[in-house]
Amino acid sequence: MTDRGETMYSIPLSSDSDSGELSHKNFLNQTGLSSDGFNILDPDANPDELEEKQRLINQVMELQNTLDDLSSRVDSVKEENLKLKSENQVLGQYIENLMTASSVFQATDAKSKKKSGKKKPGK
Repeated sequence: MTDRGETMYSIPLSSDSDSGELSHKNFLNQTGLSSDGFNILDPDANPDELEEKQRLINQVMELQNTLDDLSSRVDSVKEENLKLKSENQVLGQYIENLMTASSVFQATDAKSKKKSGKKKPGK
């Protein structure tokens, strides 16, 4: 009980269960609510309060599922990002090897080396 006489419920996270998901039935059993929203543990509870609690519980469950979905999406995007980085490195190395093997790029490099290696006449 809290200072205001309200019952505190322990709401397990989806990561707390073995399957990674918290069933609605399991949640209702742990909180003392029946499937129709009435508090089994407190027969004197106000039906409006119970309806609001049930609405909030449903909202928490929906948000928890959304969080799980977003976490899965983040993981898949991270994996895709790593895959693309690896592919980028392979392509970069391939392009570098082509440039090294190409006579066009070698000729440009050779001309610039010849210019910098020549001595000016008279000096």
